[in-house]
Amino acid sequence: MDATTCSGTRLKITLGVGRGASALAVCLGVGRFVYTPILPLMHSQAGLSAPVGAVVATANYLGYFVGALLTVLAPLTFRTRAMLRTCLVALVVTTAGMTLTSTLEVWFMMRALSGAASAVVFVIAVNAMLRTPGAAKEGWTFAGAGVGIALSGLLVVSAPFGHDWKAAWWCAATLSVVLAVGAWSLPTGVVVPATNARPEAPRPRTTRLFLALIVSYFLEGVGYIIAGTFLVAAVTQTAPGFADLAWVLVGLAAIPGCVLWAGLSRRWPRAVLLPATLALQAVGVALPALSSSSAAALVAAVLFGGTFMAIGMIVLPIGAQLRARGSVAVLTVAYSLGQIVGPLLVAPLLDHGYGSALLVGAVVVAGAAGVAVLLCLGNSRSAPAPVENAPTPRASVHSAGNVLGNPLTADADSGR
Repeated sequence: MDATTCSGTRLKITLGVGRGASALAVCLGVGRFVYTPILPLMHSQAGLSAPVGAVVATANYLGYFVGALLTVLAPLTFRTRAMLRTCLVALVVTTAGMTLTSTLEVWFMMRALSGAASAVVFVIAVNAMLRTPGAAKEGWTFAGAGVGIALSGLLVVSAPFGHDWKAAWWCAATLSVVLAVGAWSLPTGVVVPATNARPEAPRPRTTRLFLALIVSYFLEGVGYIIAGTFLVAAVTQTAPGFADLAWVLVGLAAIPGCVLWAGLSRRWPRAVLLPATLALQAVGVALPALSSSSAAALVAAVLFGGTFMAIGMIVLPIGAQLRARGSVAVLTVAYSLGQIVGPLLVAPLLDHGYGSALLVGAVVVAGAAGVAVLLCLGNSRSAPAPVENAPTPRASVHSAGNVLGNPLTADADSGR
């Protein structure tokens, strides 16, 4: 391969990673999580109570679940470029639409539609990432979500038009336009299995491992979303001097966190890294409930930010390696279902502050870590001896020893 070809390939990979990062920035950083730093403003200015705020948050998670489910049921319809662009536009419109009224029903609808669009964009972006060559693609792509969180948080903190909740939503809508432009040309090809392909024999071991992965990721969805929704509001109560910067720090920590964990995944099996990231996150979620100091809030933001996107970055390639058909979409459905359960689970506790809710979230994330340990042990006990220096083509990656420790070469769309 000559220098010109290498340069062109590197440019293509860089552009692909940039588009994927922009997609995750708009669908997660804005579409999903900009509500978190704006929530305290809506409490104080729009008369939004804590329980009602949880209901509005749940609308977004319900929409996310529906969007993810649609990508499973109708992938050829919901993973197209036209659908990607429709959802990018929807993210902009629904973000701006939050300013049009103070009616709960309209807020619920806007956040639900935003959640559905976010899920479709997320599934398309992750599948595009898994098809992109290059060792560092995962870390930098998922770091895009951290960039989106940090930028949206900074816009709310800086409040160019004053500390007004409507101005904050307009700033977020403007940011989503910029990020949507960056994601506009993201490739969305769906792999259609050949009609003459031989059906594969059932693989009970990988099926059991995938089910364990689903359970762990579901529990992570339940636990992490409690902090993802209420962390800033909790810090506002316990360490108000740090509250404005807490969410920005979460986003900033996610950027090097994704890159760091991606680097570690090239040296350690992902199944080993998963319980470690979950355990660290559980500590981060619990800290603001255990201490009202700014130092605790700082450590909590770093631990939470440094792990919550990295966990998805670790889990989704594991699902692809296990060759479960449509693994990204299936795992995203489980995760989004957990996100619906999370706010509803703690809503009765919110009238007395956010500490108890965060402790519940930490316990659930710790449970996810426990399931991940079982996943790791089950994989190591049943894995055959590695095949030394053997090729690992796409069609046989599962047979090359420990399926959760090999480099990712599987295609998540086709389940191969």
